[in-house]
Amino acid sequence: MMKKMSISTSKTSLVLFLCQIISALDVPLDLSQPPTITQQSPKDYIVDPRENIVIQCEAKGKPPPSFSWTRNGTHFDIDKDAQVTMKPNSGTLVVNIMNGGKAEAYEGVYQCTARNERGAAISNNIVIRPSRSPLWTKEKLEPNHVREGDSLVLHCRPPVGLPPPIIFWMDNAFQRLPQSERVSQGLNGDLYFANVQPEDTREDYICYARFNHTQTIQQKQPISVKVFSMDSLNDTIAANLSDTDIYGAKPVTERPPVLLTPTGSTSTKVELRGNVLLLECIAAGLPTPVIRWIKEGGELPANRTFFENFKKTLKIIDVSEADSGNYKCIARNTLGSVHHVISVTVKAAPYWITAPRNLVLSPGEDGTLICRANGNPKPSISWLANGVPIAIAPEDPSRKVDGDTIIFSHVQERSSAVYQCNASNEYGYLLANAFVNVLAEPPRILTPANKLYQVIADSPALLDCAYFGSPKPEIEWFKGVKGSILRGNEYVFHDNGTLEIPVAQKDSAGTYTCVARNELGKIQNEVQLEIKDPTMIIKQPEYKVIQRYGQVSFECIIKHDSTLLPTVVWLKDNDELPDDERFLVGKDNLTIMNVTDKDDGTYTCIVNTTLDSVSASAVLTVVARPNPPFDLELTGQLERSIELSWIPGDENNSPITSFVIEYEDALHEPGVWHYQTEVPGTQTTAQLKLSPYVNYSFRVIAVNKIGRSQPSEPSEQYLTKSASPDENPANVQGIGSEPDNLVITWEPLKGFQSNGPGLQYKVSWRQKDVDDEWTSVIVANVSKYIVSGTPTFVPYEVKVQALNDLGYAPEPSEVIGHSGEDLPMVAPGNVQVHVINSTLAKVHWDPVPLKTVRGHLQGYKVYYWKVQSLSRRSRRHVEKKILTFKGNKTFGMLPGLEPYSSYKLNVRVVNGKGEGPASPDKVFKTPEGVPSSPSFLKITNPTLDSLTLEWGSPTHPNGVLTSYTLKFQPINNTHELGPLVEIRIPANESSLILKNLNYSTRYKFYFNAQTSVGSGSQITEEAVTIMDEVQPLYPRIRNVTTAAAETYANISWEYEGPDHANFYVEYGVAGSKEDWKKEIVNGSRSFFVLKGLTPGTAYKVRVGAEGLSGFRSSEDVFETGPAMASRQVDIATQGWFIGLMCAVALLILILLIVCFIRRNKGGKYPVKEKEDAHADPEIQPMKEDDGTFGEYSDAEDHKPLKKGSRTPSDRTVKKEDSDDSLVDYGEGVNGQFNEDGSFIGQYSGKKEKEPAEGNESSEAPSPVNAMNSFV
Repeated sequence: MMKKMSISTSKTSLVLFLCQIISALDVPLDLSQPPTITQQSPKDYIVDPRENIVIQCEAKGKPPPSFSWTRNGTHFDIDKDAQVTMKPNSGTLVVNIMNGGKAEAYEGVYQCTARNERGAAISNNIVIRPSRSPLWTKEKLEPNHVREGDSLVLHCRPPVGLPPPIIFWMDNAFQRLPQSERVSQGLNGDLYFANVQPEDTREDYICYARFNHTQTIQQKQPISVKVFSMDSLNDTIAANLSDTDIYGAKPVTERPPVLLTPTGSTSTKVELRGNVLLLECIAAGLPTPVIRWIKEGGELPANRTFFENFKKTLKIIDVSEADSGNYKCIARNTLGSVHHVISVTVKAAPYWITAPRNLVLSPGEDGTLICRANGNPKPSISWLANGVPIAIAPEDPSRKVDGDTIIFSHVQERSSAVYQCNASNEYGYLLANAFVNVLAEPPRILTPANKLYQVIADSPALLDCAYFGSPKPEIEWFKGVKGSILRGNEYVFHDNGTLEIPVAQKDSAGTYTCVARNELGKIQNEVQLEIKDPTMIIKQPEYKVIQRYGQVSFECIIKHDSTLLPTVVWLKDNDELPDDERFLVGKDNLTIMNVTDKDDGTYTCIVNTTLDSVSASAVLTVVARPNPPFDLELTGQLERSIELSWIPGDENNSPITSFVIEYEDALHEPGVWHYQTEVPGTQTTAQLKLSPYVNYSFRVIAVNKIGRSQPSEPSEQYLTKSASPDENPANVQGIGSEPDNLVITWEPLKGFQSNGPGLQYKVSWRQKDVDDEWTSVIVANVSKYIVSGTPTFVPYEVKVQALNDLGYAPEPSEVIGHSGEDLPMVAPGNVQVHVINSTLAKVHWDPVPLKTVRGHLQGYKVYYWKVQSLSRRSRRHVEKKILTFKGNKTFGMLPGLEPYSSYKLNVRVVNGKGEGPASPDKVFKTPEGVPSSPSFLKITNPTLDSLTLEWGSPTHPNGVLTSYTLKFQPINNTHELGPLVEIRIPANESSLILKNLNYSTRYKFYFNAQTSVGSGSQITEEAVTIMDEVQPLYPRIRNVTTAAAETYANISWEYEGPDHANFYVEYGVAGSKEDWKKEIVNGSRSFFVLKGLTPGTAYKVRVGAEGLSGFRSSEDVFETGPAMASRQVDIATQGWFIGLMCAVALLILILLIVCFIRRNKGGKYPVKEKEDAHADPEIQPMKEDDGTFGEYSDAEDHKPLKKGSRTPSDRTVKKEDSDDSLVDYGEGVNGQFNEDGSFIGQYSGKKEKEPAEGNESSEAPSPVNAMNSFV
C-alpha cells in the first residue's frame, strides 16, 4: 500500500527540501561511522545559581560513542564528584545544585569528547558562569533643587550583574514615569531632563533593575526633585538658600542646546558584525531640542535603521563592515544647534565561508576537507584529528595538510577519523567537526517504495530519492514503467537525488522510477505523482461600511479539487474570532449580528487543504452617529455677542460635517431649545449673536453622514442686558370681519425678541387716500385689535410698532388693509349663450361695476340646469349645476350638456362675503346628437330558416330617431365570419322576422339607431337556427345586463349549460380597435363588477366561459356616468336643516311613546291592524308580477318596495328604462374653469324629484337616500 505525502507549494516546503539536499549524504546509522556531535550547550552559558546545571552533549555514531569531559583544560573525572552525573547513553552532565551544591564551584570552561573506534568528535569550549543579581550599594541621596528651565540628570548606577540588568524608572505606585522629548532614559539607565518644569517636582523618582535570569528586581532609593520658580519663591524656601542663590536667580530664560551625553564633540564606538549598533545623543535646552541623525559621506542603511527614545537613539540592526563610518547627531532648537560625531568601527568575530563537511569515501578514492573563514582581523586556521592537534596526531600517509585544506589520496579503511577545524581571532572562534569515513557499500535507496506525492497544478514538484552508497552512486530518473531517461530543461536534478519539476502540469502525473548504481550494484524505486486543482476563492469578502447595531455579512465562496477536503477559518485582525454568539460562521460566509465598535477591523477568510492555502481579506468599518461634544466654554462676553468653544466627541469612523448650536432662554421659555446656527465640522469655536434680555444656555450637536449626535451638556448661563425692541411684529394685516369694522392682526414677538420687560404694541390706522391723521392705540401683548364703525370695504393704511419699558422699536412699515365686505349689489347683465355643439355651449356676460361688488372680486358663478328633453317632451327632476370662473372673466364654457334638450342658466358675481343676485334666467337649447344604443335586442322563435328580432328604443335618443340599421352575418364552426348583410328599418318598428336563413347556422347581429346627425352605438347578439326542430344548442350565456356608475359597472348574465363553468368578462371602449381586456370571474358566479372605468365613456362588454372553445355571449354596450358635479350648498351644515332634523326626531320619539302606551292598554294602531289582516308577513307568498315579497307602504304609494332587479327569462339585453343615471343622485364639488374658459371642475346641484313617466319605476327612498338627498 502506498504511503501518502503532501507537498505544499509554499516557500517553506521548498526550503525544507533544500535542507534535505544539504544533508542527503548522511551515513545510515546501521553502517559504521565516526561520532558526530548533534547537540551541545552554548559557548557562553549563564546558569541560574538556584537550579541544577545541565551541560548538554549529544552525539551519534556506529558503534555508539563513549563520552568524556575536560574542565579548564584538564580531564574532569565525574566519578569523583558526587554532585555530577552523566545521563545514560549520553554525554550530558547534570550538576546537582539543589541538593547542596554551589554553582560558583562549577564555574569554568568545559569541553565534551565523543569517541568510538573510528574517531573522536569534540564540542565547543562551554564557559559556565552563574548569574548574579547583587543588591544596590547604599548611598545617601540628597534632594535635587533645580530652577525651572534648567537641565537635570538623575543617575541610576545599577549594580553590576550577570547578565546586565534591564533598567526602568517608576514611582511609589509602581507606575512607569512618563517620558517624552523633554524627559527620557539613556542607554546607561540615567534619567535625563532637557529642561525641568514645575510638574517635575516629586519625591519618588525610583530606578529599578530587573535581572531576568534570577527573576528578581532591585530598587534604588527614591530620589527627590524640587523645581523652583522665582515668581513663586517664598520665605521658607529662601531661608534654606544662600543670599547668592536668591538674589542671583533670574527668571526662566530660553537656552540653546547643550549635549548631556555623549560629552565633547567626538567619540568612538566599536561594534561586532551581525550585532545591533546603538548610538545615543541626549541634549539639554529650552525650548526642548530636537535630535537629527546623518551619516557623513553616505546614507543611513535602509530597512535596517530605526529611531528610538524620541529619536535620541539611532539603532542599526545586523551591522556589517560597510556600516563603519562617522555618524553625526544634531540637536537643534530655536536658539541654535549643537552636534556630536561618533566614529563607528565594525569588527568581526570569525564567520564561515566554507565549513568542512563529512566525507564518505570508498577504499582507493581521493577527497578533500576545506575550512575557510573570515573575520576582522582575519582569523587563523588550525586543524585537529580526533581532538588532538594534527601536528602531534598519528601519521596517516593518505592525508596532506595545506593551510585551510586537507587532501586525501588513495584512502584505506584505517583512514577513517574525525577532523576539527578551529578559526579564531581576538573576538571569538569557530569550531567544526567533519569526519572521513571509508566504506565499500552497494547503492541503497532510503526513500520508501511507492511513496505518493500530491502537488497543486502549476507548482513545483519535488520527488525524493534519498540514497547512500560508497562509491557515491549515480542517479537516473524515468517516467512510467518502460519510459526513457528524463533529460532536458523541464527537469532539475539535485545532487541528493531529488527530481524537481519546476512547473507541474496535469500531464506530469504518473509513476516515476529512480535508479541508483555504482560499481558494487544497482537499485531502483518507484514513486507516484498526483496533480490537484488549486484552491481558489471565487467570491472574496468585500470592504463593508456598516452602522452600529446593524448586521453585516462577508462572503467567501471557494472552488477546490474534489479529492481535497478544505477547511475555512475566519480571522479578525490576524487573530481568532471573538468568542461571541453574534459571530455566525456559515458555509460560505461570516455574519456579524448587532455590530459594535469593537467589531471594526480586518476580517480574513483562510482556506486550507493538505496541499495549499489561500486567503482573502476585507476591512469592516463600523460607523455611527458622533459622540456628543463636551467641555463647552463661553468667552468674550459682550452685550450682543459671545464666543462658544467646545471639544468634539469621537466621530465614530464617519467625519463630522457640521456642528449645530442650539440655545435655551431660561427667562422666557425654560426647557425649550431653539436653533441658533450651524458651523463646519472643522470648526470648534463660534461667534454667536445675542439678543437683549435673554438668559442664554447653549448646547452643541455634532452631525455626520450617519446622523446627529446626542446634545452636549448645556453651557453655563449668560444673561444679556435689556434694551428697546429691535424689530416690529411680522405679518401685519387689516381685514374686516363685518361690513362696518377693520380687524388688525399681527404675529406677536417671541419672548427673546421683546428685548426687555413690559412688551406692548402701538396699533395705528388711517383711511387711505383721505387726508386723515393717524389714529393710534397702545395694547397689551396680544395679536389682534378691532376698529369699529368703518365704511364698507374701504382701504386703510395700518402699522403696528413694538415697545417695552426701555423704549420703542424702529418705525414700522405700513401695510394696506380693507374694512369688511358686504354682498354684491347687482347681477351681471347682457347674458348671452352660444351653443357650440350638442354637448357644449359658451356663455357671455357683462362685468358688474367694481363699486357694486363691495368686496374683493373672486369671480362669477354660472348656474345651469336641464329643463326637459326635446325628444320625449318629458319633465324630470331638476339638477342645478354650478361652474365658477375666477377673477374678472366675462365668458365661460358649459361642457357635458345633453343633446336635444332645453336648458336654463343665470350668472352671479362672487366676493369674499358671498354671492350677489342672479341675472334673469336665460333659456337655450342643444341640437340633436347621435342616439345611445337600443335598450335591448331580443331574438326569439328560432326555426329552420328564420329568427324573430325584437328591440327597445334607445334610452337616450338625443334627437328624433329616423331609422334602425340591422347588420348580420353567419359564423362557421371555426368562428370565421361570413358575408355581412345590412337592412334599414323604419324608426317606428320594434320587431322583425328574418327569413330565408340557413338551417343550423349561428348568426351574429349588429343593431343601432340613427338620428339626422348620425348612427349611435350598436348592440350585438348571436343566435342559431334550428335543425329538425331541435332545441337550441347548449351551453349558452344570455341576457347580459349592465348597471353603470361613474367609474364602475355591475355586469350580470344568465347561463345555461354544464355545471361548474368558469366565466370571464371581456370589455373595451366602444368603437375602439384595441384588444379586449379580460377579467376572470371568481367561482361560478353570474355577476361581476368592472372597476377603474373612465367617467362619461361608452364601453362594450361580453361574457365567456373558460374551456368552451371560445364560447361567448353577445356584446352589450353601456356608458359610464359623467363626472360628479358638486352641489351648491352642503345643507347638512345649515342651521335650518339641523333644526328640522331635531324636530323630526322629537316627533318620532313622541310617536313611539304613544304607541307604547296604547300597546300596554291593549289597543291597536294601523300597523297592528295590517299585521292582523295579512297574517305573518314572513310566510307571505311572492307576488306574481315581480317576484318580490309583499311589503307595506304609505298611503300615497301602495306599490311594493323594489328589492332588486329580475333578469328576464327571455334572451334580452336590456338597458335602464329611465334616462336618470346614478350621477343624478350623487354629490360633488364646485366645478371651475381655467383662465381660457376650459372646464377644470365638476358639476354640483340640487334635485327636485318629478313624477316618473314611461317605464320608470317609483322607488320608495331609503333613509340613507333621504339623507343623501339633503346633503
